Amino acid sequence: MKKPKLILVGAGPGDADLITLKGIKALQSADVVLYDALINRDILEHATDAKKIFVGKRKGYHVYAQDEINKLIVQHAFASGTVVRLKGGDPFIFGRGTEEIDYAESFGVETEVVPGITSSVAVPAYQGISLTKRHIAESFWVITGTTSAGKLSEDIRLAAQSSATVVILMGMSRIDAIMELFRETGKGDVPVAVIQNGTTLNEHFGCGTVNTIGDVVRDKKLGSPAIIVVGEVVRESVKLKGLYEEVNAVAPENYGALQKAQLFKR
Repeated sequence: MKKPKLILVGAGPGDADLITLKGIKALQSADVVLYDALINRDILEHATDAKKIFVGKRKGYHVYAQDEINKLIVQHAFASGTVVRLKGGDPFIFGRGTEEIDYAESFGVETEVVPGITSSVAVPAYQGISLTKRHIAESFWVITGTTSAGKLSEDIRLAAQSSATVVILMGMSRIDAIMELFRETGKGDVPVAVIQNGTTLNEHFGCGTVNTIGDVVRDKKLGSPAIIVVGEVVRESVKLKGLYEEVNAVAPENYGALQKAQLFKR
């Protein structure tokens, strides 16, 4: 009889090549893989000898509730041996990873964690957006747009008052309310990027300002899963810089905030 074990693995932000080598080795050792909705299915090819079970949750659609997933982990660990719980991004960033670890350990199941590349950093990076940059942003916040109670996170209001870059996950359904919090602090002209299906072939991108991003999202039909990035670092993106240089070459030296806001809406 195999020893029951849980390995919690972060699959990364979407690109199948962004899973860690240690994550791949864990999948190769798995007897059972319980995987989420947002993972790249190509990653499952590394689990050649494992039984693969989809337990994903998307907004308004849950195959299994979290309590049921916890029980499945323990049941399969005792029945089969090594269970790999494969979660998108990093399992400890809004991934309920600690809940699954705590539940498994309460039954005496050995546990291990393999961190993943978090989408909150990697997805902006694919668009050339560095969350920190000297003289522009010294720090960043990573916040969930919607709490477990289904409400807008109060931390967004606090983050909007800082000079830091703000990265918001799971916030697309509340984007207008979120931007209103930034407008209340006088940040209507601050740049914003929205990146849907980041790091994948199906990635879509839109940029604007706090004042315009809602219209950009609707015009481009952007939706979940997506990341919202608010801050001056968006304007500093290496992918947008060429566009800025082209516009500034013909614009007057006192190029105004309104014109820049319209540039971001294009």
